Amino acid sequence: MIQSQRYRVSPEIELLCQTAGDPSCPLMFFLHGFPEAAFIWDKFLLHFSRPQNGNYFCVAPNLRGFAGSSSPTEVSKYRPKYLVQDILALHDLLSPHQPMAQLVAHDWGGAIAWNFGNQHPSRMRGLTIINSPHPGTFLRELKNNAHQQSSSAYMNFLIRPEAEQLLAQNDYRRLWEFFTNMGAADGAHAWLTDEVKNKLRDVWNQGLTGGLNYYRASPLRPPTPNDRAAAAIDLPLEMLQIKCPTQVIWGMKDMALPPALIDGLDQYVSNLTLHTIDEGTHWIIHEQPERLIQYLENFLKTLAAIK
Repeated sequence: MIQSQRYRVSPEIELLCQTAGDPSCPLMFFLHGFPEAAFIWDKFLLHFSRPQNGNYFCVAPNLRGFAGSSSPTEVSKYRPKYLVQDILALHDLLSPHQPMAQLVAHDWGGAIAWNFGNQHPSRMRGLTIINSPHPGTFLRELKNNAHQQSSSAYMNFLIRPEAEQLLAQNDYRRLWEFFTNMGAADGAHAWLTDEVKNKLRDVWNQGLTGGLNYYRASPLRPPTPNDRAAAAIDLPLEMLQIKCPTQVIWGMKDMALPPALIDGLDQYVSNLTLHTIDEGTHWIIHEQPERLIQYLENFLKTLAAIK
């Protein structure tokens, strides 16, 4: 059974989390992206919390700014260091003496998880990233690849001051297009049922500003004539290295994050397992959850064999 729990991770931030399982069991974290919320992981939480599937305590927070969690008004409060601090503090509350069995993340959740893996590798047995670019390859492509610059142009729309108003128009027409235009796999949108749409509307009706502030706070976006953005950034190698075992799962028909972003990952990730799904889009967690669950189970077995 999935429960909603609130955890205060700092004096100003409280995270509303979806949880399943026995809190005394090994911990698995699941981090969502934009424009979604923790509910997207419900099937995963239910599966991995069952005794026959590992008996994990599964936790999916609504990240700061999303769906019932605290939403600071200052854009600066959505910089990576604060997002990482939220997850670190949540881990301290739930399992301070044991590393996570696995940290699983998609989209913006993945951006947080890459940073977390770089800064706190001892906090997890393993890291799984689903269609979320490593900052090293993303910066490279944003600087040098016109195709990636074009594919990420929507990010410059999302930082506009009127973005909330524009996204809310006509029953969130532009937000629905995030799902229907970010991939063209056969039957890719069958998961977007009326039930799922209603859950998404409920998230969006609670406010879009927090989610949009992730984009406003990050310089990792395409350069424009008036904003150098990614062109002005250089990241030192020590901020990019991932030393914990890492599994990357990539839907190859992701229109916003093309496959070039997984080229050269082994320069940054010392222990890398890469799975590519030819027919998967950015929303592979919805399209093929059973396949992803199998990848996660196999990875947990691999991690258990590591002394």
